[in-house]
This record gives sequence, C-alpha cells and structure tokens, in this order.
Amino acid sequence: MQWTRESYLDLMTFGQAPRPMFVELFGPLIGLEEQWRRQGASQAEIDMVAFDWDYVPVARCGAHTGPRGGRPAELIEETAEYRIERDYLGRTTKLIKGVATIALPLDFPVKTMDDWRALKPLFAFHEDRVDLDAARAARAAQQRGELVVAGIGGAYDTLRELMGEELACVAPYEQPELVHDVLDTLADTARRVLEPISRAVTIDQLSVHEDMAGKSGPLWGPRQITEFAAPYFRGVWDLLAERGTRIFEMDSDGNMNAILEPLMDAGLTAMHPMEPAAGVDVVQLRQQYGRRLAMRGGIDKHVLRQDKAAIRRELEYKLQPLMRQGGMVFGLDHRIPNGTPLENYRYYVDTGREILGLEPRTPDRQGWRRMAF
Repeated sequence: MQWTRESYLDLMTFGQAPRPMFVELFGPLIGLEEQWRRQGASQAEIDMVAFDWDYVPVARCGAHTGPRGGRPAELIEETAEYRIERDYLGRTTKLIKGVATIALPLDFPVKTMDDWRALKPLFAFHEDRVDLDAARAARAAQQRGELVVAGIGGAYDTLRELMGEELACVAPYEQPELVHDVLDTLADTARRVLEPISRAVTIDQLSVHEDMAGKSGPLWGPRQITEFAAPYFRGVWDLLAERGTRIFEMDSDGNMNAILEPLMDAGLTAMHPMEPAAGVDVVQLRQQYGRRLAMRGGIDKHVLRQDKAAIRRELEYKLQPLMRQGGMVFGLDHRIPNGTPLENYRYYVDTGREILGLEPRTPDRQGWRRMAF
C-alpha cells in the first residue's frame, strides 16, 4: 500500500500512524530471481509487487551535497567475470559480475593533507549544487503526498572512500587536522546548499550513509563520533530541524549499538537496517531507548532459509505489541539472501501480515518500491 508522507512522518515520530508498516527495504540479492523462477515464481513476484508491500513515494529536493566532478571514468580491463575501472577519484575499482552491484576500490587517493587538498574542490561548495527548480518540483510532489528527502555524505564513510578502511580508522589519532578539514568541508557545503533549498521546500527527512560497523561493533567509537562527526551532523540537523525537518536517519550495516547514544546526541532520530546477525536486537533497543530512536528493518533475513516455525518465531518476537507503538517500519534487515525458498518468502509475507492485522494479499493489490533512502 502506498503511504502518504503525513502518515509516514507520524509513524517515524511516534505519532498517530494509521497502522503498522510492513516493507521490503532493499529487494533480492543478485541471483535470487533466477532461483525463484525455477521454483515457479510469477513475474509479479520477481518484480516484488505481488507481495503488496507498503512504501512511501520519495522526492529528492535538489540539494547536491556529495562530490561533484573529478576525472572521467576509464575502463582498464573487462572480462566475463569482472570489470576494472579508474573512477572519478582516480581509484582503481573492481566489480565482480553476477555477484556484486558495487565496485570495490583497490587503492585510495588520500594519505596526506596535500592529497586531500588536491581533491577538496570536488567537495567544496559551488552554486551549481543548488537546484531550485528541483526544489520547487519537490514541493509540488510533497503536496501530492511524497516524502521530501535530502542526503549528506557520511563522516566515516567519506573518509573511507578517500583513504580506505585502515587509514579512516587511524586518521583521527594520527592526522586529526586532516579529518577535521574533510568534515568541516562537508559541513560547510551541506549547510550552504541546504539553506536555500530548505527555504524553497520543507525537507521531511535528512539521510546519511555510513556503513561503519561489523559484527564486533563500529569502526569509530564514541570519542570519534563526539569529536569529529557530531559537529558536522549537529550543524546540518539544527539548520533543517528549525525549518521543519522531522527525521534524521542513518543507514549503517553492522552493530552500531556502542555509538547510538552520541549519534542521538548529534541529532539522529532513526536508523536502518538493524542487522540481527551483527547482534542488533530492535526489541532490546526499543526497551533501552524508547521513543528516542525510530528504526526500519530488524527482521533476520537469514531466518527465511530455515523452516516455517523459525520464521514464525522471529516474526512473533519482532512484531510484538511493544514494537507496534510507532517508530518502527518492519522489514528484513537487508537484501533477501540467495537460497531463500520462494515458499518460505511467501509464508514470511503472509504470516507477517497476519500478525500485524493487515489484510491478506490479493492479486488486485500490488506494489513495491525500494525503501532504502
């Protein structure tokens, strides 16, 4: 079912939402479609619309806060198995075909302050980052019920893209001036872009992508969040919150529990996808933080490869009454994994709808949009 922005905002701010929201955040992994076809899936099931997922339509606001420009992409080598390119930052990247959708960098351009200064113009403010025509179109879409979203670059995530994981982890200790300069640049650009945009249209949600954690926890701790990320996040959030923005959501895989408190102190109000395999339990987080943190996802995708009894146990726990009091969008914690039987997925959808009190699926009600925004 298509939700309106008003209903979605009420849900994610613990207001009077009309009912629980049940979604598919990301869709299937590469290869699952072929497996499901062999198991008799209809085209509507392959396209995900047969499951009548909830979604809210999203409009982009015309704010371009990420890197712009750089060198033209250059193909280095391509085979049936992989593709190697040089990207806009000058990195060598490798995409493994048939397995991945995102190419992985094999090298990184920034090791020193001088390296960063050479790339800094790609991240600095320029007037062409502000698209007021798009902002006006977003305002019209908002009046039709679409959610207006603005995005900013992650703090750790940007450093990782520039430096790689290892240097992004040690740079706060060994090169704090470099880290501050990168994040000060991001903050300056974001605020100068979003100031005129937020006068032209009320931004409903501010989104930031980090992906800075694994099973053992985040790659930055509370000290790094407080010292480096928080001033950046808080400066942008305060500007938008004063102009009516109601959600500040972070996308990060892995176990972020150790830094949720400083992130919320920096303005964060919501997070997804909440991965159980990394030790994240949305029920425990709700008990701990109450209405301070809204969440999306949280249902263990790996359970779908077990039996139906395990699927029901997972759903009865995650969809319990405590979690149906607002601030929760129920869905899998990331892409549907390969090896998920189609029959199990159908059972998951129908059982979840049953527990949440939603109407059973019927062929005349179809819909789905990716809810990772």
